[in-house]
Amino acid sequence: MIKLMFQKEIETMPREQIEAIQLERLKETVKYCYDNVPLYHKRLTECGVGDGSKIKTLSDIEYIPFTTKDDFRDNYPFGLMAAPMKDIVRIHASSGTTGKPTVGVYTKEDIKIWSDLVARVAVAGGVTSEDIIQISFGYGLFTGALGLHYGMENIGATVIPASSGNTEKQLMMMRDYGVTGLVATPSYALYLSEAVKEAGYPLSDYKLRLGILGSEPCTPAMRSQIEANFNIRVSDNYGMTELGGPGVSGDCEARNGMHFAEDHFLPEIIDTDTGKRLGEGEVGELVITTLTRRGMPVLRYRTKDITKITYEPCSCGRTHARMSKTMGRTDDMLIIKGVNVFPTQIENILINIKDIAPHYMLIITRENYRDSLEIKVELENVELLENYQRLSDLKKHIEAKMQSILGLRTKVTLVAPKTIERFQGKAKRIVDLRNQ
Repeated sequence: MIKLMFQKEIETMPREQIEAIQLERLKETVKYCYDNVPLYHKRLTECGVGDGSKIKTLSDIEYIPFTTKDDFRDNYPFGLMAAPMKDIVRIHASSGTTGKPTVGVYTKEDIKIWSDLVARVAVAGGVTSEDIIQISFGYGLFTGALGLHYGMENIGATVIPASSGNTEKQLMMMRDYGVTGLVATPSYALYLSEAVKEAGYPLSDYKLRLGILGSEPCTPAMRSQIEANFNIRVSDNYGMTELGGPGVSGDCEARNGMHFAEDHFLPEIIDTDTGKRLGEGEVGELVITTLTRRGMPVLRYRTKDITKITYEPCSCGRTHARMSKTMGRTDDMLIIKGVNVFPTQIENILINIKDIAPHYMLIITRENYRDSLEIKVELENVELLENYQRLSDLKKHIEAKMQSILGLRTKVTLVAPKTIERFQGKAKRIVDLRNQ
């Protein structure tokens, strides 16, 4: 049975029609990049693809070189821009915590398409024109807040641009304004859901019914905890500055993979080490080509996110490909004593253990050429600090779980409640001291 959709005719197109549109738009995008972006003109010439006239099938995309984060940094700020500045109506950028920020520019048409893409994701997540949506992303150069803002207004929902921070005020607005939907990072949504318990108001004072979360991975265990604390239904979505922000893919009511907007993006999965394209259902690095962006189109962008894709139609009625929740990032993967570890694996273990809160830090050190991983975990109840036997048993239990699941011996340190930093934006849980 087909449920509510924002652009039903597009979202339920037969696969043959989707792929025909993708091929046509791929050719147009390659020519547009060849004609307007010096870096792409050079690379497309060198690889023999040229203006795209040699592309006959979608698989011919493999002849186009990858674009990486370094290309954005090396061409900062506007070297990858394809349209003249007079046609640019918006500039966004990433936080730039590891160097120069990643810049994204938008034409008027880009903004219109973006708001449609986010509207698709939001409607798939359950948003309607009758909802009151509180956006608790930080407003500014970050794409998330304004991206979701425009998409929600496109649906007809009422938007409260709350931004992040000031938790007491956030909860007050939820109660007083009858907020039905929350937009936030999973870590901030979790923080807010815990704060509800301490605010002194019953859950019945809140009308919240759904959460549209993004900007960082949300494990199933974290999602379940947020849902239980708030008594809501949570959906996830995917996007990044390099690709135009949120709206690339998102959950539907089935929550069995996030649907791509395949008429605007061409996804691939590659082997991270060899760059070889992988087949349906194989796990690898997600690579995405934008098909309709005019301000800053991107060819074969290596996202560094690890996932897999299925092309089977979904039970919700949508036919566009779905990506599984990201299993980690190639640049977030920790190699400890030869063992590959993703922070999401550790989070999944911790969030299912009784007596500890879902807040942790990973500290990596090196001594005598050997790496060690310490996991600082927050206790749920301060009274546990007075029971040394229970503390010892809990610590041993967590270490045994880590050893069993990760195949790695770790040191677990239990700390008092509310002593680990909370994050209003993307959570930063790794402290790597190996090179200090």
